Order: sequence, then C-alpha cells, then structure tokens
Amino acid sequence: MKETIFLSIASYLDPMLFFTLNDAVAKASHPERLAFAVVDQNTEDQRAAIAALPFARQVRYVHLHPEDTLGVSWARSVAFSLYDGEDYLLQIDSHMLFEQGWDSKLLAQHAKLRLRSAKPVVSTYPYRFDFVDGVPQPMKNEGRTALVLRPHPEKSPSADDAVLRFMARHLFTDEPVLGCHVSAGFLFAAGAFVEEVPYDPYLYFHGEEQSLAVRAFTRGWDIFHPLLIPVYHLYKSEGTAYTTHHWHGECEARRAFRSSYLQERAKQRLNRLLMGDGLPGAYGLGNVRTMQQFRELSGIDYANQTITDPFDGKLC
Repeated sequence: MKETIFLSIASYLDPMLFFTLNDAVAKASHPERLAFAVVDQNTEDQRAAIAALPFARQVRYVHLHPEDTLGVSWARSVAFSLYDGEDYLLQIDSHMLFEQGWDSKLLAQHAKLRLRSAKPVVSTYPYRFDFVDGVPQPMKNEGRTALVLRPHPEKSPSADDAVLRFMARHLFTDEPVLGCHVSAGFLFAAGAFVEEVPYDPYLYFHGEEQSLAVRAFTRGWDIFHPLLIPVYHLYKSEGTAYTTHHWHGECEARRAFRSSYLQERAKQRLNRLLMGDGLPGAYGLGNVRTMQQFRELSGIDYANQTITDPFDGKLC
C-alpha cells in the first residue's frame, strides 16, 4: 500500500521555504508519495519558482500578500483546506532540516504507536539546527530521552487568561511518552486529523498549540512525545525583533486587523474554549473525552487555575 503524506507548510516572508521543500524531497525514502500544501505569505508571488521545481506537480501553492494575512493559525487553516485525502499529515514550519529517510521513520513510529492508541499523534518541539560555514548542522539526537512539553513555570492560567507558555523537558525513557501538548511546528498523525481537528482561523499566535492539543484530546486523539525526531528546526533568537514576525513592520499598519486586536480576540477565544462553554462547533471541544480527563492526564486545571506535575519531578 502506498502511504501518502500531506505536508502542511505556512510560510511568512521566509527565505528558507525552498530549502525546506527541497530537503524534504531529497531525503525522503518515497518522495513521490509527498503532497505539499504551501501557504506563502510573501511580498512576491513565487509561483514561477514553484513551477520550476522538479516535483512541482506535488505542490499546492497559495500566495498571499503579507498585508492580507491574519496570523499563523489563519494561514495554517488555509493550508489544511488544501488537504485531499492523503493517508498522513505532517505539519511543519518553513525552516526545517530533514534526516535521510525521515518519512519511513515517521511511518514506522506511527505504526508502532497504533499498538497503544487508535489515533496517535507524534509531536514535540524538534531539536535545532544551525548553519556553520554555510552547512546545516543538526543538534545531536541520541534517542535516550523524550522531549516532554510542559507549562513554563513563569505563566499560570488566570480567571481571565488561559494562555500558557510551554517548554520541552527531557524524560529518560525507552518508549514514546503520552503527553498533553503539541508542537505546531512538528505534528505527525493520520490524515483524518485535518478533518477532525480543523485549524481555528480565529486564533492568532499564542494559544494555537493549546487549542489543538485539547481539541484533539477531547476528540479521542492521543499525543505522544517521541524519542527520535527526524526533522530539525532553525530557531530564532529569543527576545530579538525580526521583520519576519507577523506583528512587525509596515504591513502591520496597513492591515484591516492590527496584531493587538488579533491577540486579544484569540485570548478571549481560548478562554471560552478552556474555561467557558467549550466553544460549540467545529473549533470547540470534542465529546469523546472531557476536560476533567484532560486535567487528570496533564495536571493542568483550567477551571481552578492550577498546575500540578503528573511526572512527579522526573523531568529534567
């Protein structure tokens, strides 16, 4: 059976987009089974460059001027709309490096997890890579620990703000770890995820991953943090202003909705999802599991604004 993979990529003024596309194809065991959904938020339409790629027929390309975009969640919802029944979903950022045979490795991990869950999701924050003398150098990934995503201690939920910060912490283990949070920059699951957990276009940036994780969980999906991650991420420096941030630059002043409004709207939407009526509809909670069950798994109690550690201090 041919196992096709739908790669969802939302790019914003990213010079690494074509590096990512080419690297994914060059290092795949079965590049012919890949289908790319590229939402390119760029001042220039790059359709001609896409058409020149040897795998151009596998790329579904949408160009949007940065002035017309409403943030990463909105862009990823557009990418999801390009899904066409592929067997698997891989959502990534547009500045990624791949290991050789990354597709076979992810499929093998997913098949093994199917013995533990009917609907597994493989997700965590990928290890970084950097360019050294122009050559991409990935951080060593030894596979002795899983990167478990947990709330950052500096930010707790409050009665009027459910948005949390998350960080990756190591857990020494020999198998993938059941978790409560996803990385929007590395998420691998059956293709049905696209239809069962559609991207909420009314979110902006903060809270995007919380929404995905809780909505997936309450719809019966199980999140697993893997030991081996066959993709790497080019991270920005924290606290540095970048023109490639959606809220930065001249475009911000010309948009119909300013980033401050979009952030506040997203916060209120997340509050309603996690601490209100559950946001009835496609972008709300599912009915397979409850928020009480999520609290028992995660230690995150949105109703009472408390966080406990279900790993009993074993994370490092």
